[in-house]
Amino acid sequence: MKAAAQPEKSGEWMPNSEYAVIVEDVHKSFGEVHALRGVNFAAEKGSVLGILGPNGAGKTTTVKMLSTLLRPDRGHASVAGFDVVRQAAEVRRSIIMTGQYAALDEKLSGRDNLFLFARLMGMRRAQARVRTDELIAAFELEGAQNRAVHTYSGGMRRRIDIACGLVVRPEVVFLDEPTTGLDPRSRQTVWSLVNTLKEQGITVLLTTQYLEEADILSDKIIVIDRGAVIATGTAAELKARTGSSYCEIVFVNADDRARAIPALGALVPALVAGEPASEADRLSIPAPDGAATLAETLRRLDAENIPLLDIALRRPSLDDVFLSITGHVSANS
Repeated sequence: MKAAAQPEKSGEWMPNSEYAVIVEDVHKSFGEVHALRGVNFAAEKGSVLGILGPNGAGKTTTVKMLSTLLRPDRGHASVAGFDVVRQAAEVRRSIIMTGQYAALDEKLSGRDNLFLFARLMGMRRAQARVRTDELIAAFELEGAQNRAVHTYSGGMRRRIDIACGLVVRPEVVFLDEPTTGLDPRSRQTVWSLVNTLKEQGITVLLTTQYLEEADILSDKIIVIDRGAVIATGTAAELKARTGSSYCEIVFVNADDRARAIPALGALVPALVAGEPASEADRLSIPAPDGAATLAETLRRLDAENIPLLDIALRRPSLDDVFLSITGHVSANS
């Protein structure tokens, strides 16, 4: 990563304009609890940065610090070119933040909520009406615009919530687990919104408990654990750290696993051959040669007349990466 900041001759820290978000050596403690221990990362303008980490890793503290809800004990951070401590008001004018629950007046209609937000942001009535119409069309809410928000589905509520934050175009959007509790169709709707924000050149910081979500949406991912960034890169780069592809074999008869290991010979690492099976009816082996390994595996098992229920070539998932890096099973927070 390029240098994120350059000091002025006076020694005052100044952010690099290439990045929408910069965090350098940030620390934050709550009494004896060290929530952040020298966090460093940057998000390029117009990109989606996924933030992953187990419970208590420091994700929420990081987001609250960047949105000026908390002050760092030491270190520097900037959002949209503004220092989060010295220029907190400018930061707040440059961002929106939406969490797991929509911050709306449920008795008002979707249209009235949008109009209210526009007026609160200082727009004149005519200007507010125009902007309300634009957002209703952009978020495909025409059929529900005059209904009270309490009648909306989860996906529609999230859409109107994000739309309200976009009444005035932000530079950075913080999405804190935006799809928690939503059904699969509503999650897809929110994913589409994230891509729309990116297309508009808006930077998105996404904390999520769904590793699939981070994999699909993020241009870059950081993994935070115990208050520090322990891994960073694209989803593909992080997966490469875990290893190459592997061949997953599922047997018709669980007893055939023991027969398959000697039949496959050197294709099965000694560690795998010697350890107890986590699932008795299947075997996973490295596939450094990809499809060639798969074909050789099939040839050897067929020669021994070992019937298979399934066989597939798989790449490490982001779940595998997370488990490998943190030692935790999931990134729920």
